[in-house]
Formats: sequence, structure tokens, C-alpha cells
Amino acid sequence: MHVTTAKLAEIKLTSQYLRLDTDVSALKKSVESVGLIHPVTVNQDRELLAGARRFQAVRELGWEELPVQVVDRDSLAQELISIDENLVRSPLGPIELERYLNRGREIYEALHPDANKVDLSADEPTAEQKLERREQEAQDEDSFAAVTAQKTGLSKAVIQGAIKRDALASDEVKRARSEGELNATATNEVIKLDRETQAKVLPLIAGKTAAETRRIVAAARAGGLDAAVEESEQVVPLPREYREMLAPVKRVNKSISRILIEELRYEGPQQRKINNELMTLKNNLVQYFRMVGIEK
Repeated sequence: MHVTTAKLAEIKLTSQYLRLDTDVSALKKSVESVGLIHPVTVNQDRELLAGARRFQAVRELGWEELPVQVVDRDSLAQELISIDENLVRSPLGPIELERYLNRGREIYEALHPDANKVDLSADEPTAEQKLERREQEAQDEDSFAAVTAQKTGLSKAVIQGAIKRDALASDEVKRARSEGELNATATNEVIKLDRETQAKVLPLIAGKTAAETRRIVAAARAGGLDAAVEESEQVVPLPREYREMLAPVKRVNKSISRILIEELRYEGPQQRKINNELMTLKNNLVQYFRMVGIEK
């Protein structure tokens, strides 16, 4: 590994992990002020491995040359360098993060066969197994999850969960996630099934809560797809309006209870607005309870 200077025109932007469409305005100001502190990383063929944002900044500033760190590694090690750069420096979306973490794990474990492996088991561990895993993780310092946790500040549990979602999910599940039809919590349940069953269960859990999804997946694991269909049909769907109302109502009730218990009074400029909103809420609640047949 050595540092030299290269022309920007010579550098090849071929890596799939390069992020060349981000806002680098702040970075450009820093480079104009103090120069490029850290060189970008390239291989011997001048392919950019790490430092895409720095490259983008100096290119927009009109530089013709820049310092580069040249590495002489095999293709897997070069790919891992690019992944690490993204994990440490670039803001990634959840799907992209999961893909990078899982690919990084595959490469790391291939390059370090004696390191602890990330557990990819989809089975629900017993209490005894959970305790055993906690003890193992407490001593784990060389797995991909442990090493990446130190680099990124993410917990090992978050990293392991993200890796599992990418490693175990079917293409259909990944597509549903990318289109916003499935969140991480539901995905954690679905990946307990084999990939073929995952695709068949997706329509059954559409619009379901986490608890409902858990029940349907458990039924599929115990009795197959027919059992999952039967369980899904027993679920009374919760309308979106009710689902979105539950958490805010809990917070409002908690705040009102505290106000009443502590006799908190407010006579500031927002008093009229607050009272009007509460009066509207009161009238709506009277009508709601009348609608559902609960009147006192």
C-alpha cells in the first residue's frame, strides 16, 4: 500500500458501491479550506474503492489531480474496502444497509475462516439457547458483527438482525420491503419460513399488525400454508384510522392524567387553541361512543 498522485481522468468509477450523487457542498468548503486530508483509495488498475464523496467534491472543485492510496489486494478484499467505506461514512437506507452488511459478512467470513460466524438460524431459540448465545456474544470480538459494531457504532444485535433479513428473505420479500409494503418487524417474522413459503404468506400478512403477522407465521410453521390461511381468516382487520389513532390517544391520556394529578394550569397564548381542540375532541368522543353503542 502506498500513496501517490493520480489524474482524475485516470480514475475508474466501476464499483457498485460508489455513491456519487450525494450533497458534498460542506465537504467542498472543507477541502477548499484545508485541502484533502485523507486520500481516496484505488487499486492498481486505478479503480476507485473508497472515497467517492471526496472524489466528487474535488471533481466539482475543478481539480485535475488528487492524492490516492493504492492497495494491492485481491478482489474480495477490495470489495470489502468499498463496503466498509459506505458503512462508516455514507448514510444508507435500511434495505441498502442490510444488503451491504450481508455482503460484507460473506466476504469477511471468506477472508477470515477462523473468525466467529454470524448466526443465520431462523429458528426461535429456547431460553437456554438465548442465554448461551448471550454468553458467546459477550466474548465475541472477531466476528463481522463485532468488528463492524466497533467501526459504525451500531449494536451487534442491530447488525445481526439486518444481516439475517437480507440473507434469509426471498426475492419477493425483498421487493415488498423496497416498495414499503413490509417493515423490518414483519420481515423478522416472515424470514422464519423457507423462501418458497415466504412468497405465499405475503398476501396473508398484508396490512396486518406485528402481532397478527406473528400469529400467521407461527401457524405456517406449525401446520403449513393451509393453517396460515385459516389463521389469517380469523384475524379481524384493524382499519388504518384506528391503528394510527391508538398511540396518539395513549399519549394524550397520559398527558391529561398528569395535568389533573399535578393540577397543572396554563394561561399563556396557546390556551384558547388547546381548549378548542380539547372541546372538539370531547364532542367527537361523545359521538363516537354513541356510534358504537356505549353511552353513559
